[in-house]
Amino acid sequence: MDTEDLIEREVQRRLREQGRHALSTEPTASHAPHGNIPNTPFFVSLIGFALGGLHSLGLLLFLWGGFDVYWWTTYQLGFFVAAWSFFHWAEFGVTARYNLEKCSIDSYLLDNGVMYHVANGTALVEYLVTLYFKPEWKARPYLSLIGILLTLVGQALRSMAMIHASTNFAHQVAFEKRANHQLVTSGIYAWFRHPSYAGFYYWALGTQLVLQNPISFMGFAYVLWRFFYYRTRAEERALCRFFGQEYEDYRRRVGTRIPFVP
Repeated sequence: MDTEDLIEREVQRRLREQGRHALSTEPTASHAPHGNIPNTPFFVSLIGFALGGLHSLGLLLFLWGGFDVYWWTTYQLGFFVAAWSFFHWAEFGVTARYNLEKCSIDSYLLDNGVMYHVANGTALVEYLVTLYFKPEWKARPYLSLIGILLTLVGQALRSMAMIHASTNFAHQVAFEKRANHQLVTSGIYAWFRHPSYAGFYYWALGTQLVLQNPISFMGFAYVLWRFFYYRTRAEERALCRFFGQEYEDYRRRVGTRIPFVP
């Protein structure tokens, strides 16, 4: 059987399972996209192409150890660009593979609110301004190494959480229980109560350690702590309604592993 036949069989299998075309970007009604980015295969491919290009350039710059051509072409900036672009691609890629019913253009998480982009833009400005005027403040390679490791661990943790939860995962908090909604307590969820949140928390802080941004690091730590503290409270109230004592027991047994988020 040739490759074309294998692809067609896979498409037909997904069509039977999902009740729609396997390449569709239309999720179920409860997970409709915001509509700010056209939800079409063309824009899905366009964003994927752009993120892939950014990732390749950033990875090349990082692996080369920076270029001497310009003062800003550092391995730190390369790693940040590579990590940021891969994170957004992975959000869509994992959702498309393991959670197709919720997959749309918004799964890239690029329409993630103005403040998200302001935060990342501020981090880049802090890095570049400091690098230009005080390059010696960015010359602590051990800090960047710790940041690289933390970023990689955070990315792996988040992706593992999304893969293991599969269709039980959603980028938006669910306040109504679906018929197929199950409580996941095994795998990575046996160690982290909210591994996707913990993963993003450590991923974001890791990127700021790589850039050696003290102001953005403290800002990210506070803003993300506040966001996840209140988000987990709201989500866990819903989970207690859905699963009752089973979730209460799980919550007492497993922590979030996010500092000061019980």
